[in-house]
Amino acid sequence: MSEHAPSYYAATANSAPRHPALAGEVTADVVVVGGGFTGLSAALSAVEAGYSVVLLEAKRIGWGASGRNGGQMIPGMRWSAADLLSEFGEDRARALVALGLEASKRVRTRIARHGVACDLRDGHFHAAWKPAHLDTMKRECEVLERLAGSQNLSVVERADVPHYVASEAYHGGLYDPGGGHLHPLNYALGLADAALAAGVRIFEGSPATAMDHGTPVRVTTPRGTVSARMGVLACDSDVGQIEPAFRSAMMPIANYNVATAPLGEAAAQALILSNASIAESRFVLNYYRLTADNRLLFGGGEKYTPTPPPSIPGFVRPFMEQIFPQLRGVPIDYGWGGMVGVTLNRLPQFGRTGNTFYAHGYSGHGVLLTTLAGELIVEAMRGTAERFDLMAALPRQPFPGGRLLRHPLHVAGMLWYALKDRL
Repeated sequence: MSEHAPSYYAATANSAPRHPALAGEVTADVVVVGGGFTGLSAALSAVEAGYSVVLLEAKRIGWGASGRNGGQMIPGMRWSAADLLSEFGEDRARALVALGLEASKRVRTRIARHGVACDLRDGHFHAAWKPAHLDTMKRECEVLERLAGSQNLSVVERADVPHYVASEAYHGGLYDPGGGHLHPLNYALGLADAALAAGVRIFEGSPATAMDHGTPVRVTTPRGTVSARMGVLACDSDVGQIEPAFRSAMMPIANYNVATAPLGEAAAQALILSNASIAESRFVLNYYRLTADNRLLFGGGEKYTPTPPPSIPGFVRPFMEQIFPQLRGVPIDYGWGGMVGVTLNRLPQFGRTGNTFYAHGYSGHGVLLTTLAGELIVEAMRGTAERFDLMAALPRQPFPGGRLLRHPLHVAGMLWYALKDRL
């Protein structure tokens, strides 16, 4: 059975049981395919609702993006509240903003209820890369207050940036106390522990080789099958391998992270006095935070092919040192990467095909939205689908170019946006 990819998270993971591979035929009310945040949340919510549940994971719990991401709890979706208001009107935008804000509460509720040890910290700082971006953030505060009331957001002028992050790169920013950061692999393992204790049957090393969405839903693995009344497909960037119809809807992008050697408490706090998660306002952004043992965990740069660079620390270091010249030459203890599923418009995709529900394409905002997604899926299973349908009605479009040109056209588009970041 595959181990977790080497990373800071794998090296500091809580102890977790190994789960057997599926063998033979089993039945359940619900079968969940995917052992990341969405699948674990759906499985846990479903068993709490009284369903019998089987969860299938191709490798290990939290093996994919859920166990490798930056750990950034960024409230909302990739679209701002102002964008939602402009596109959908006041009533629909208000409902979508409310869901985005609830996602943060749902993660914190799960962590508290199940006693998940995942280094939870509060606060997110959205760093303005250009002066115009700070103006946009001020407008965003006004729209959020109109749609959702006061969220205790703080607009940070350039002179006050050092109170949040020790970098000269930014023209201000927006601080959100409702955001935060956590150890994502330990959060996934904690959800799995809670699901197992509640009665979910978890099988690792059990990739779905076929999935029939009819009655019953039937999932085939190399050594067994699961038949269930309802299914959940929760595979994000890998979903096209199981359901070819989704291949044109999402593009996997490789993200890379590093963790420095421990900096010491004083030096670490001097870098990020707020201990917030930090993400930039440019399209191809850097994102970073401190770890519980006073390392800087930094994500920077993107690649549009699955082949990793020869040296991940060598790839990420220039981005880190651009933001923090004071860290030039600091040892890097860990470097790792993984694929993240993005949609063309960067909005998540929820829906139903036959008797299978799905949610994917979080486009970099998956730490919070995934837990909510699993819970909304189970709400819909139980017959209360209004909130799930609100997300399922978000616009979607395939990547242009067909099978052969889809990826080159997307790369060209991303390079154009990266150029705009530098202008």
